[in-house]
Amino acid sequence: MDTIATDIKVDEAALRDLEASFRGPIVRPGDPTYDQDRKIWNGSIDRHPALIARCAGVADVIAAVRFGRRTGLPVAVRSGGHSFPGLSSVDGGLVIDLSQMRGIRVDPEARMARAQAGVLLGELDRETQAFGMAVPSGIVTHTGMAGLTLGGGIGWLMRKYGLSVDQLLSVDLITADGEFVKASEKQNPDLFWGVRGGGGNFGIVTDFEFRLNPVGPTVLAGPVLWPMEESPNVLRFYREWIKDVPDELTTIVAHRYAPPLPAIPPELRGKPVVMVIFCYAGPVEEGERVVRPMREFGSPLLDLCAAKPFLAHQAMFDPSFPPGWWYYFRSADLAELSDDVIDIVADNALKMKSLLTAFPIFQLGGAISRVGEDDTPYNGRKAGHTININATTESAQGFDEERDWSKNFWSELQPYQTSVYVNFLLDEGEDRIRQAYGPARYDRLKALKRTYDPDNFFRLNQNIPPN
Repeated sequence: MDTIATDIKVDEAALRDLEASFRGPIVRPGDPTYDQDRKIWNGSIDRHPALIARCAGVADVIAAVRFGRRTGLPVAVRSGGHSFPGLSSVDGGLVIDLSQMRGIRVDPEARMARAQAGVLLGELDRETQAFGMAVPSGIVTHTGMAGLTLGGGIGWLMRKYGLSVDQLLSVDLITADGEFVKASEKQNPDLFWGVRGGGGNFGIVTDFEFRLNPVGPTVLAGPVLWPMEESPNVLRFYREWIKDVPDELTTIVAHRYAPPLPAIPPELRGKPVVMVIFCYAGPVEEGERVVRPMREFGSPLLDLCAAKPFLAHQAMFDPSFPPGWWYYFRSADLAELSDDVIDIVADNALKMKSLLTAFPIFQLGGAISRVGEDDTPYNGRKAGHTININATTESAQGFDEERDWSKNFWSELQPYQTSVYVNFLLDEGEDRIRQAYGPARYDRLKALKRTYDPDNFFRLNQNIPPN
């Protein structure tokens, strides 16, 4: 028995057996690629696994799961590595890394796409947009498709086509015993219900099959910026305006310091702004008519809303969330932007210190709200908005102050919170996870956990314990 990392010892006989059957690389501390392979997106989290099993296919995933059970190592599962609280890594344990499994197959005639668990959102978008179609997904292209989908999947197309899970047709999954199962509406429907929002609690999903939807490839999209001190007026007008907008339109309100991007004039860079960002998933001419009232409100500093490739719009936020920066998040679903909520938002926006901090307020409703509340575990079907209070710095410098700002902001919003999106949770305890699903759905998920993972082998996640 050799010490691999910290004080964790790994059964060398078991490791030799794994290496003999494993097609991908197995990375250990001291290996040339170890420090790079162990890194995850959130730079504030620095963990040192004992082993990183970089799976080349499903057989490798099965072997890694069985190795984890045989050795008793704590197991983390990684696809894109974007888990906010760093649940895709573990000190002294085994990381089952799916990031090399990047296969995508699009069937344009059947309007379906299959994607392996290591696929990133931008990769899936590129393949599907070649046929003028898309899967509803997130807003940062280097996010892992698997983790985003398993938590629900909110993004620019959600008001038109629902969440990512609302277009999910089937999954292939490796159970805690290392067995392969399929799940769909017809096969293991209980499991299929659970993976559409219940995260990685029930196994490792290796393949996803999605229904495709016509999108673009050109959409009307982009932000309009106002001075941040105008936030109360902008938000009050926005609140009334969105009451009548069609499902084709999804918007995000963001408060931040204007970033140093080529599209931003030099005199505006670093200035505090409030922006409404549009994405109209329909004819551009119709979108122009729909968004005109918001674009013409007050005296905007800059209007960057224009016809553009959907792929370009999907990458808009990428420069604001690069790997390696330090991130801290608190989040909540809100029924509406009441006057009190708007005042809290506007007041706290002016208290941000970091030039990198930006907090989005997502517009929900539309197709999301027309799916039955119990059809999936996702609990925000009736919410009007979800707010994600991101505190961001480039390094440890200033991080504690910005994190305290996020916590205080979130605390002020507590009286108005209705739920929380599970993908936006940090390590916040079982009560918050229960809130993310609601009591009845949470109890149903616990029962499902007892069926598929009674020992809680998959526990490094937003965990739903079996007991």
